[in-house]
Formats: sequence, structure tokens, C-alpha cells
Amino acid sequence: MNRPTHFEIHADDLVRASKFYTDVFGWTFQKWENKAAGATEYYMITTGTQDSTGPDGKVWPGINGGMLKRMGPSPAEGQAVNAYVITMDVGSIDETISKIEKAGGTVALPKFAMPGMAWIAYYKDTEGNIFGVMQRDAAAK
Repeated sequence: MNRPTHFEIHADDLVRASKFYTDVFGWTFQKWENKAAGATEYYMITTGTQDSTGPDGKVWPGINGGMLKRMGPSPAEGQAVNAYVITMDVGSIDETISKIEKAGGTVALPKFAMPGMAWIAYYKDTEGNIFGVMQRDAAAK
């Protein structure tokens, strides 16, 4: 099966964005020293180990990614999503929402139930990018 293996975040301020994702999700960022002519500043993102466990105690392989300087304008306020949205499974959506807001994230779509499946919410990071957080909960309604 063809599965996603890498994601990228485009940011206006790489330091601010890496701090946001570190503060909220505990991700680590390492500058990639690409010496190629014309190479842009790029950071590798580690979201966890390949044997990381999810909130249910099961191994969830997850994916890692990268971050680079945005090459065009930031998303406009109220603009429809025009790229992929990545959603993170979290142990507690309420705790994660608190971390997001403390780190400077803003709500794009408030927490709601996906009945019988999960609680989900969408937020904007400090760069205006939309992402989702989801807490699995069969009792959600």
C-alpha cells in the first residue's frame, strides 16, 4: 500500500514555527546542512520513534517531516484550505488545545464529535497553517 512517509510545513519564521510544534507536540527539529547551490534553509522534523505508542498503548508508526521557508504569501485569513491538512492523534484533546493556545495557535474549527469515533478540532499554527488534532473516543457524540 502507498502510505505517506514525509510531510512538510512551510513557515514565514522557522524559529517561531519550530518552537510552536516543540511546545505543543514535543517534536524535535534539526537543521539539514544542504550545501547544494541555491538550497533553501531546511529543518528535519522528528515526531517520535518508529516504535512510539499512541494514547491507546499500541504502536503507531507515524511519519516524520521537514520545514522550510515559505516561498509565497501566507494563507489569507478566511481562505479555504488549499493544501493537505495533517492531523495528530493525541491522548487528551483538551490538554492539547490548551497547549496550542498557550503557544500562539488560533482556532480554525472548534472541537466537535465524530460520533462513535473521536473528538477533533482544527487550529492554525503561528504561520497560519491549518492542522488537526484528534482524540480517539468511541463514546464521542
